[in-house]
Amino acid sequence: MLAARGITYLTRAVYAGEPVPGDLGADEILIVMGGPMGVGDLGDARWPFLAQEIALLRKLVARDAPVLGICLGSQLLAAAAGARVYPNTRPGPNGAPEPAREVGWGPVDLIGADREAVLAGLSAPLLVLHWHGDTYDLPPGAAHLASTAVCRHQAFRLGRRQFGFQFHCELEADTIAVWVLEDADYVCSANGDNGGAKILADTARLYAQAQPAWDLLLGNAIDLLVA
Repeated sequence: MLAARGITYLTRAVYAGEPVPGDLGADEILIVMGGPMGVGDLGDARWPFLAQEIALLRKLVARDAPVLGICLGSQLLAAAAGARVYPNTRPGPNGAPEPAREVGWGPVDLIGADREAVLAGLSAPLLVLHWHGDTYDLPPGAAHLASTAVCRHQAFRLGRRQFGFQFHCELEADTIAVWVLEDADYVCSANGDNGGAKILADTARLYAQAQPAWDLLLGNAIDLLVA
């Protein structure tokens, strides 16, 4: 999608030791992707890039530079903007909070689709792939863009061109199958022993109908980032 718009890009594999940029140039945008770690792992020696990413994002938040954060990327953006990031929970059978992990296909309700340019052309609910156990408060001044019953804050806009999407709308179908295999324990912890098989079946059934809306949302976001 970037190439189709004539945008050149560089991928930084920070998990493999490639450096986090210290800042962005005036003609650059930043897209921060996901990962199995979380904001709660700040300070863990295995993932020194988390603190570096937040430091970069704080600079960009301060001057409303263009950023798109997806899943962990949205949590890092929220944290950099001063919001709390924490495990998502719901009341358990005895009323005590228990982990509420969203893993697999499901809808999100869109908020402000009639006035938010990034949601232009989309109809609610939007069918997406969830893969998270954390959530965040909305950063101060942020516009709330999407929600689910299990996790209220699913997307936000900060300033004019900073966006956080807690859900996944960027994946190819083959990538989902790889995640089901490589993250099998997490899938089972969220959805039970048959959780992986259900995600694969849902992907085969739902991906083709979901992808056009995903491309529209991402296209809207990219166009706003580079405007």
